[in-house]
Amino acid sequence: MEHADLIVCRDLSLGYEGQSVLTRLNLRVRSGDYLCVVGDNGSGKSTLLRGLLGLLPPLSGSIQRAAELKEGAVGYLPQQTRAQRDFPATVEEVVLSGCLSRKGLRFFYSAAQRSRALMNMGKLGVLELRGKSYRELSGGQQQRVLLARALCAAERLLILDEPVTGLDPAAAQDLYKTLAYLNKKEGMAVVMVTHDLRPAFRDAGMVLHIGHGGIFLGSPAEYLASPCGRRFKEAAE
Repeated sequence: MEHADLIVCRDLSLGYEGQSVLTRLNLRVRSGDYLCVVGDNGSGKSTLLRGLLGLLPPLSGSIQRAAELKEGAVGYLPQQTRAQRDFPATVEEVVLSGCLSRKGLRFFYSAAQRSRALMNMGKLGVLELRGKSYRELSGGQQQRVLLARALCAAERLLILDEPVTGLDPAAAQDLYKTLAYLNKKEGMAVVMVTHDLRPAFRDAGMVLHIGHGGIFLGSPAEYLASPCGRRFKEAAE
């Protein structure tokens, strides 16, 4: 099966107010890829995600996106703030909001969009919570709801920023299993920023390390054998 390019970055530099945070990156994300982005704090990992999402224009170089990504088809799971955790809405309302990009000028959600939301709630195991208040859920349940919301927007690509922050080990393991299933069984491409190296070594096909010493892109085995991989692993343990 041929894997089509979803995002291609060439000699990419990203930053703010003319100041580069990330420089000279060459990266290709294809359908079915699972890429973990790791590295030092403040090295530009979240900045890269903003660039991939089209929220931050390049300072130099280019980001090319497949046509379907320009029309949506990307699910995004950002880091949660305290205000978001206390959001006063039902689980179903939160998940349905992932269909907003598909809603167009219609005032109400369509039957197909509601069906898609129900399907994704079922897939993530939160269908029985659909009428509950989002802010009353546990951290793990909230992340599952947000992932169901992201899937309502996603067709080909999921982008996640530190999705297990604040979760207990069991909930984190559960989320990783779900992401691996979506990637391997449903062909969803996954790009995930994480400080937890275990999913990178277990599930990811490629690891992108962004550090103050430079950029590394390769397989998990190649990363572990590299100087920056060994150094970063020791610091994380």
